[in-house]
Amino acid sequence: MNAEFDRLAEQYQKLLEDPLREYFAPGSDFFVTRKIDVLLDFARAAGIATNRATWLDVGCGQGQLLRAGRAHFARAVGCDVSTAMIAACPDLEIATQTDLVRLPFADASMDWITAVCVYHHVEPHDRAALATDMLRVLKPDGVFAIIEHNPLNPAVQVIVRRTPVDAHATLLSARTARRLMRQAGLQVIATQHFLYVPQALYRWGRFAERALGRVPLGGQYAVFGRKAASSAPS
Repeated sequence: MNAEFDRLAEQYQKLLEDPLREYFAPGSDFFVTRKIDVLLDFARAAGIATNRATWLDVGCGQGQLLRAGRAHFARAVGCDVSTAMIAACPDLEIATQTDLVRLPFADASMDWITAVCVYHHVEPHDRAALATDMLRVLKPDGVFAIIEHNPLNPAVQVIVRRTPVDAHATLLSARTARRLMRQAGLQVIATQHFLYVPQALYRWGRFAERALGRVPLGGQYAVFGRKAASSAPS
């Protein structure tokens, strides 16, 4: 995976372009903003003060999500297996991940961990090991969020098939993401589906999108898990 993304890094944003994706929202800003909205909405509903939390974004790529969300956290860090991708992050605190299933961080060192559109690039036989290492790095009572493309959405299936960045991707359902978390020892506490409403209509349709959060047909979903407060490092 690291070699593939090293090769794609220079043209990464260009390679994401697709007529259907551009119709929904041109560029990447709207998609990044909606992910941050979903994370912060969950935190507010759960009574979590993110401004006192350390956040790790696994598979951070070129850092768009970290830049959009770091102001809401006490500390924001990232890691990625692709050195070419993280070369675009001189303004961020980033570590190189040299092992696909082992994070370069100490046990129980992070309050929040996100893996955003990462798992569909991870071989299915490696996914459980990576989730288990997320648990190791999380502090007791910490939160882990998986955000992924929704394979139940027909437009997503078309876009993924046509996108060079996703040439070797294997999409996973929200049910699979929840099972990964449970197998790793996390308590699944919420699932949110989103990206129903295109950018041009979102100002008026955002309330409808939130109301549809439990309907598994949005373009993406977020699954949230929590590490038990009494858990020792794995």
